[in-house]
Amino acid sequence: MSDTTPTPLDSINTAAEKVRQQLKLEAFDAEGVAHLANFIQAQRGLLAADERPGIVMALGCFLGQCLVQVYRGEWGTGRDKTTGVGLAGRFFFNPFYLVDAQLNEGESASVAAFFASVPDRLRTPPAARKSWIS
Repeated sequence: MSDTTPTPLDSINTAAEKVRQQLKLEAFDAEGVAHLANFIQAQRGLLAADERPGIVMALGCFLGQCLVQVYRGEWGTGRDKTTGVGLAGRFFFNPFYLVDAQLNEGESASVAAFFASVPDRLRTPPAARKSWIS
């Protein structure tokens, strides 16, 4: 008998695709993230406490999948055991945290602004290691 239990990555991809379809977005791209940011903004203060974790999870899956597809990221587990997207072998972003932050803080924590900042982050060279620290 074959095991048909979805992997965590399968579950993330399924959730991301459902959000894409429900928001009627064409792709996992910057335009989709802009629409996502507007959707999150419209939901601020309207979500019931018991709905919020599921909404954050689903929207975070979509945002993370946009990072994967646009910036060639990879889903993984961070040092702190959270799920997120690694980029360029140097960065690890938690899309669920980013969605939650915009729900809490509004446009000052916009997922669209974050997404637009990624190319500059990727262009910035890694900080030089201090040789005097052992």
